[in-house]
Amino acid sequence: MKKIGILFGQENTFPQALIDRINLKNDSEIIAEAVFIDKVIQAEPTGYDVIVDLISHVVPFYRSYVKHAVLTGTAIINNPFWWSADEKFFGNALAQQLNIPVPRSVLLPSNQPPHNTNANTFRNLMYPMDWQGIFEYVGFPARLKPYAGDSSNNIHRVNSEEEFFNIHGTTGQQVMMLQEEIDFQEYYRCFCVGAREVHIMRFNPRSPFHLRYAGENSGTPRKLVSKMKEYSIRLSEALGYDINAIEFAVRDGVPYAVDFLDPAPDTDIYSIGDANFDWIVEAVANLAIRKAKNQEGEQGELTWGTFMDYNMGLYDEGNEHEEQGSNAAYLQNTGSDNSPVTRSKSHTEKKENIPTMNNGFPSSIRDQVDMSDNDANQESVNPDRKAIAKEAYINKGTTAAQRASVTKVPAKKGTVRT
Repeated sequence: MKKIGILFGQENTFPQALIDRINLKNDSEIIAEAVFIDKVIQAEPTGYDVIVDLISHVVPFYRSYVKHAVLTGTAIINNPFWWSADEKFFGNALAQQLNIPVPRSVLLPSNQPPHNTNANTFRNLMYPMDWQGIFEYVGFPARLKPYAGDSSNNIHRVNSEEEFFNIHGTTGQQVMMLQEEIDFQEYYRCFCVGAREVHIMRFNPRSPFHLRYAGENSGTPRKLVSKMKEYSIRLSEALGYDINAIEFAVRDGVPYAVDFLDPAPDTDIYSIGDANFDWIVEAVANLAIRKAKNQEGEQGELTWGTFMDYNMGLYDEGNEHEEQGSNAAYLQNTGSDNSPVTRSKSHTEKKENIPTMNNGFPSSIRDQVDMSDNDANQESVNPDRKAIAKEAYINKGTTAAQRASVTKVPAKKGTVRT
């Protein structure tokens, strides 16, 4: 019997509805319940095959609990390691590289220095900063907001340089970002589950809280619907989010992704309405069941985004990146040059410009060492010659003091790292 646990906080409607929906499917191999914790002992399993995590971003104890659960065989929705590292400014830059329209944004240092720092800590930071260049790039009006986190607190509309400096002066040690304001004609919020299913909801952030989902989706142009689905899947796939909410501000027919790092979105029935609630409950229930049935082994399954796969060197040489689920088939019909299929090919093409890691060192250094027998790609390479080449790579361009502090960890054979 596979067990699915729901880890939640103050929510009252979604967690229980999710438990009930999973159990009502009458799958003899699956049972769902609320997670109960009476002790957490290192290396001891939690007893759950899957945990749907809705609250660990708020409670550090829960965050450590779900990270530990991965080590002992539990699949976590969403990946707690990436969730801990994610932030809005990085997400915006990643979206731009994915050719998804986003507001122009600039990262700003905190107005007040962090604790336990002094002037010497910031010797790499130019003062004053190029404020004129920043303002010309972003434009006014703009939004001054925290660079990370999923809260709507401390977001300010600024209309001029003077207003910016006045408000930024009140933000203390919080790192902020200045972002172009999108004067939208339409606004949508999308649920994306499993990086394959997308539910689009007309949304008005200017309305009172209980009326924000009041609009109907009828009349939305088909091309716009297709683009929002495509962008939602592309973002969630790149970031590796099993559950995500993406908000699009539509200006002149173009959907700008303005908020898309929300792995624990508002799913309360009194906020989103009956139809939207039913969709998200069913989609997450099916996702959790799929995860539970696929979960095997001593460590829990985690979803890592295509960005992390590529940059952590998880692309094996000679193998294309395997698409998650049915994303490739789903997006192939959109005709987009940036579908996961196309991006997998582009990743492969990029590899040609990156030193190939064979036997623990890049080919650019390997070729400088006597390996005329052309055996660098074989398992039986002479270990002494490997060591010579690896040492040449590590020592290249370093001082003796720097070399003494380097930990020499060979890369995994047949991987690419950037």
